Amino acid sequence: MKVTGYAYSWDVLGDPGFVGRVRDLGVDEVAVALTYHSTRAATPHLAERTSVIARTAASYRPVREEAWQGRELRPATPDWVARPDSGGDAVRLLNAAGIPAAAWVVLTHNSQLGTEFPQYTVHNCFGESYPWALCPAQPAVREYAATLTAEAVAGLELSSVLLEACGPLGAVHQHQHEKTDGVWAPAVARLLSICCCDACAEGWPGLDPAEVRETLRTEVRRLLETGDLTMTEDRLPAALKDAVLTGRQRATDALRAAVLAELAPGTRIVLHGALDPWVTGALPGLTPTAADDAAVVVLQNWAPGQGSVDAVAAAREALPEDVAVGSYITAVAASAVADIEAYVTLLGKAGAAELHLYHLGLAGPGRWPDLHAATAAAHAVP
Repeated sequence: MKVTGYAYSWDVLGDPGFVGRVRDLGVDEVAVALTYHSTRAATPHLAERTSVIARTAASYRPVREEAWQGRELRPATPDWVARPDSGGDAVRLLNAAGIPAAAWVVLTHNSQLGTEFPQYTVHNCFGESYPWALCPAQPAVREYAATLTAEAVAGLELSSVLLEACGPLGAVHQHQHEKTDGVWAPAVARLLSICCCDACAEGWPGLDPAEVRETLRTEVRRLLETGDLTMTEDRLPAALKDAVLTGRQRATDALRAAVLAELAPGTRIVLHGALDPWVTGALPGLTPTAADDAAVVVLQNWAPGQGSVDAVAAAREALPEDVAVGSYITAVAASAVADIEAYVTLLGKAGAAELHLYHLGLAGPGRWPDLHAATAAAHAVP
């Protein structure tokens, strides 16, 4: 299994020991976040600070006026890092050290732009805006994502381009101090993740948008009133479900096409996604044509016990033979994976050809042995 380790630019540039540790770890490439959402990131390996507070989403490449002139949607410049091109500098440092570097590009997750321009965000059936979620059905969002990608990779030698949030985000995805965990049944979260903005509604031919919104609201209320967290959304009319999903997939395909049009032919595309077409978030549901555009589809197999191994096997069966399956796992969860080596081995046997390892900067000395165990297990898979 090929191993990709994830990192932020400040991990690479701020830690003199980073390159040596990564070389010793033996990962096959390092994915550097060149565009990213807001975060507070621990920095256990940096001597002068304990965390980096990225107040907003930002581009870690120069935000050139000539590229963004006249655009409503444009990325922020991160004043929490010292270098004007920290992402590019990190990639170049890794290349100079002989370590392949990949571009990690986050597209539709941007709370700053969503707050400033709510007209371009996902709106649920109650008319509520999700400021963290830019809607792919909006042409301005697709144009923004395309330019963001083009500017992120410009002038860099890259082994791969990793696309995160290349599709719709929904009701349950990182927003300040989140207080929704465990409150909504999965079915409720799915319904609340259906965007009902005007641009999405245009993609529902033959349906009255007002009636669609009311049907969704009624079903949400019904599910909430039961108090049963295992309830499903299967009571929705088939025509409604088909129209909404088709419209969502059409918008997602258009977003991806706009982004890929900005990349050089032959670029190795790694697409974060999920087999379930209704999934929203950083790894959104694959459309019927998504795999055709990717060398690798990465599934979130964050930890054992969540059907991860079965999901890999299902993906290996469902995806074209020439599209690799990647497994995205964490070594920095609150509770460590009990036997990360055995887990990685199972993922590899189920059909995963790549291990995507989170996170080379966030994992402190106490978790570094887990990174070594996971990498060694991945490289041992036939």
